[in-house]
Amino acid sequence: METISQVLNYNNPIFYLIIIWSLIWKGIALWHAGSNRQLAWFIVLLVVNTVGILEIIYLIFFRENKRLNK
Repeated sequence: METISQVLNYNNPIFYLIIIWSLIWKGIALWHAGSNRQLAWFIVLLVVNTVGILEIIYLIFFRENKRLNK
């Protein structure tokens, strides 16, 4: 089993997977917060890095759904 210092080593591919995972969720959450004009959420999501956890919580519970009524 790997320790935290081994996972966060630049030569470890898991390090890059964590970065990609985090950037994908951060981008999606920032896009929705920005398009819904939720400035507080946008700033928090931009500043706080939680490896995607806060972003997923925002997308599941706090995102405003804009559905077109047809």
